[in-house]
Amino acid sequence: MARPLWFVKLLKKAFPGIKNIAKLTRIPILAKIFELLLFEGDEIIYLTQDSVIPINQEIGGPEDLVLPSQVLEYFIEKAKYHFIMNFCICRASMKCQNYPIDLGCLFLGEAVLEINPELGRLVSKEEALEHIRKCSQAGLVHMIGRNRLDKQWLGVNPGNKLLSICNCDPCCCLWRISPLLNPKIGKKVHKMPGVSVYVTGDCIGCGTCTKGICFVDAITLVNNRAQISEECRACGRCVDICPQHAIKLEIRDKEFIKKSIEKIDSIIDIT
Repeated sequence: MARPLWFVKLLKKAFPGIKNIAKLTRIPILAKIFELLLFEGDEIIYLTQDSVIPINQEIGGPEDLVLPSQVLEYFIEKAKYHFIMNFCICRASMKCQNYPIDLGCLFLGEAVLEINPELGRLVSKEEALEHIRKCSQAGLVHMIGRNRLDKQWLGVNPGNKLLSICNCDPCCCLWRISPLLNPKIGKKVHKMPGVSVYVTGDCIGCGTCTKGICFVDAITLVNNRAQISEECRACGRCVDICPQHAIKLEIRDKEFIKKSIEKIDSIIDIT
């Protein structure tokens, strides 16, 4: 049953306290309850930004133009139903000043027919693709996958027929809580297969990459040099903004696009 607007308004008010709620998942008994209710069956992938992919290297075929956005395009083309939210609940809840609040999530699949129509609108494939382009141009980073949390707050069914495409910013995104979650739950939100980010010897320790750039605060300065932890989801924002070009992205698996699509395809039915 679609959620009424009063429920969404209540959720917005509770959102600023999400980090404290996330910490509760570290308590073993509560972790099982949270996983069952909000995270069971989840598989969510941060897509690396197209702008940081080394397209002049052979990474996926003779065209050398294999880009993460093709994952989005594949599912948008495949889906029968497309729904764009009128707002981003994360940015709206936090009254974000840095990124557009009106660029909300894109949901795909039959389950979108149950979303409260006052929260957004059904759109064509062309409109969905244009929405994703606008989000990229605004500097937002895409996440895609099965997200039980969306199923719950939107009040839709079935969960395996709802594909979430979230357009995230580094200041208000819900998934900034990833490092605070129980590790078993936190790992449900991960980077693309075979993609890694590392710091080179050109780093001068300016700290630019540590100033609100990373979604999961995976970058710190150690001995005047940037250090990237295992929390990194390889979105590539730090690669894009480093003034010394000292942070690099490496693709260790040429099938990183194919494997991302196959993984999502195996748990979501959006036809």
